[in-house]
Amino acid sequence: MSNILDNVFGLSSQALDVWQRRSEVIASNIANADTPNYQARDVDFRQVLQQASGGDAQTLALSAPTAGQIDAAAQSAEALKYRVPLQPSLDGNTVDAQVEQSAFASNMVHYQASLSFINSTIQQLRLAINGGGQG
Repeated sequence: MSNILDNVFGLSSQALDVWQRRSEVIASNIANADTPNYQARDVDFRQVLQQASGGDAQTLALSAPTAGQIDAAAQSAEALKYRVPLQPSLDGNTVDAQVEQSAFASNMVHYQASLSFINSTIQQLRLAINGGGQG
């Protein structure tokens, strides 16, 4: 069943998981904006998606909770990178609130786009199953 869904949705369902994980990471950065020595992190979306699609077979080490599934949370945890601060702070914190808020807003747009694509695909499947409303 998982293979069928993967064929229908492609990487969109996995992308949705990664976008959600990235929003959690960015929210954590924002929450720790005043924590001394906190290092802002971000998900390397390109790397996670490349691994999920099998684009880099030599470094592909997938975590599968059950056969045929990819654990996007584990994949994105491996792909967490430290942000390079634009302005150094005296307390060692690398969170720039404006950068994080911008990244969060951009991430939500991507998340909504992936969700809309999945919803559209489901609507198309329903239409096909119902025979286009004929009958």
